[in-house]
Amino acid sequence: MRLITEVAAAAGISGEHLELYGKYKSKLAPSLWEEVKNKPDGKLVLVTAVNPTPAGEGKTLTTIGLSQALNAAGIKTVAALREPSLGPCLGMKGGATGGGKAQIVPADDINLHFTGDIHAVTSAHNLLSAMIDNHIFQGNALGLDPQRIVWKRVMDMNDRSLRNIVTGLGDGNGTVRESGFQITTASEIMAVLCLCDDLADLKKRLSRMLVGYDMLGQPVTAKEIGAVEAMTALLKEAVKPNLVQTLEGTPVIIHGGPFANIAHGCSSVIGTRYALKLGEVVVTEAGFGADLGAEKFMDIKCRQAGLAPDAAVLVVTVKSLKYNGGVRKEELHEGNRAALLSGLANMERHIENLGKFGVPVLVALNHFEGDAPDEVDAVLEACRRLDVPAAVSKVWAEGGAGGLELARELKKLLDHAPAGTFAPLYEDQLDIPSKINTIVTEIYRGTGVAFSPAAKRSLAVIEKLGLQQLQVCMAKTPYSFSDQPRLLGAPEGFTMGVRDITLSLGAGFAVVITGNIVTMPGLPAKPAAEGLLVDEDGVLHGLE
Repeated sequence: MRLITEVAAAAGISGEHLELYGKYKSKLAPSLWEEVKNKPDGKLVLVTAVNPTPAGEGKTLTTIGLSQALNAAGIKTVAALREPSLGPCLGMKGGATGGGKAQIVPADDINLHFTGDIHAVTSAHNLLSAMIDNHIFQGNALGLDPQRIVWKRVMDMNDRSLRNIVTGLGDGNGTVRESGFQITTASEIMAVLCLCDDLADLKKRLSRMLVGYDMLGQPVTAKEIGAVEAMTALLKEAVKPNLVQTLEGTPVIIHGGPFANIAHGCSSVIGTRYALKLGEVVVTEAGFGADLGAEKFMDIKCRQAGLAPDAAVLVVTVKSLKYNGGVRKEELHEGNRAALLSGLANMERHIENLGKFGVPVLVALNHFEGDAPDEVDAVLEACRRLDVPAAVSKVWAEGGAGGLELARELKKLLDHAPAGTFAPLYEDQLDIPSKINTIVTEIYRGTGVAFSPAAKRSLAVIEKLGLQQLQVCMAKTPYSFSDQPRLLGAPEGFTMGVRDITLSLGAGFAVVITGNIVTMPGLPAKPAAEGLLVDEDGVLHGLE
C-alpha cells in the first residue's frame, strides 16, 4: 500500500484537506469541497449486475478493476463505493472489498470497523430510540401512542432473534410495547447520511424523520423528541467521506452503506460529488441486481442529487446465466450451453430496463477460470444481437491489465453517447400506488400489485398527510425480478404482493415492503465468522 497522503496527492488533494486515520485511511475535510466545487464534473459510470446468484457476480470487483484499468489507460479515474456491513461480512457473504488483483485496501480495516461511520449511525439511531421511550416514561407530553411507534432499534449484525421484541418488561422499566431491531444498513439515518448535501442538510433531514403518531393520529418527528442536535453530534465525523486505495493505487472514496434490497443501496451523494470533481471518470456501484440498486440509483439518488449517469456497466457471468437457466449451484462448473441460452433472458431484461432510463449500457462478462470458451462466445454473441457493446473482464486474475478491453469499450461508449438522455422512470407528481405500479410493470414486468390490508392503511395515511410526492424505495428479494426468490430468469405475468409501506420522511421516500423480505437478516448455518482466525501476530485470516 502507498501512504494515503501519496494517493491523495496523486488525486490532486493536498494534505491540509486530509483527516488521517493512520497511514492508509483518511477522511476528506469539508475544506476540500470549497477548493474543488467549481471544477467541472467528470463522467459518472454506474456498475450494476444481473440478479445475484450463489456463485457471485463480482460487481464490486468489476468496479475496482475497471477503475484501475481506466487509470492504466491514462484516464484519471476515482471509484466511489459503499462501506461493507459487519452483518454480511460475518454472515453469509464474507468481505466486500473485491478480490484477487482488484481489491481495495486495507481490506480488513474496511470490512470491519473502518473509520467508525456505521457505529456512529448505530449510536445515533439508538439514541433516538432511547429518547422516544424516555419521553413516554417521563410523562409523554407529546401524547405519543405507544402502539404506533414506528422507530425501531438497530445493530450492525445479522440476528433474526431480534426482529420482533417486547420492551419495557419489569417494574419501572417503561411502557410495555412491541418493537424490533433492523440491521444498521436499513436505518433511515444511514439513508439520510447517504442522501444529504452537507452537515446542515443532514440536520434538516434528521429533524423530519418520523418516529410515530400521537393519540390523534398526527405524526411525531425526531425534532419534536429533541434528539436532532445530539444525533448530529454523533454523526458530525461520519458525514465526511473516507479515502482509501486499490491495490494499484487508484483513489477510492468509500462512504455509507445502505443495502439495496431493504434500503436504497447507493454510496453517499457527498462522496460521489467529491469524486466527480477529482476524476475525469467516476466508477460507482449500486447493490444487488439492476432491478434494485440501479433503479434506486436512478430514481432516488440521481433525482435527489441532480446527478445524471453517463453510462451503466452491467456485470454478468457465465455461471449466473446458467443458474438463471435452471442449473443448480453444485453443477455450475459443468458446461451447459442450453441452460446458459435460457438464462440469457435475465441479462436481456436488465439491458432493456437500463435503456428505459436513457443510459447507454456496456456488458462486462466477469471471467472465471474454467469458463467454457463456447459459453463465453454465446454471451458475447447475444450482446451483438442486442447491439450492446460487451467485453470480457479478467480483473480478478490480472488487475487493471485484465480490464483494459472493458475500459476501451467504456471510453468509446462515453465518447459517443448523446448527452441529456437520462430521465428517472416515474414523475414526482404521480401518487404512491402509481409509482409502485410503474416499477412493478416496467422493471419487474409483473401485471400489477396486490396491497395487503396493512399496506392499504399505510396508503391512507400517506394520502391523509399529503405525502404523495415521496419517492418509492422497494424492499424486495434480490434473487428474482418478482417477490418470489425462486422465480428465476425473466418471469412475467405475476402479481407483486406489498405487505406494508413505511415512511422515511428524512430520506424522502416510502419503503415498500414486498413478499417475505425482512429488514434484519439472520445468520446462515455456517457463518463466515466461524472461518476467521487471528494469529499470534494479530494478523487476521479468513475474511474474504
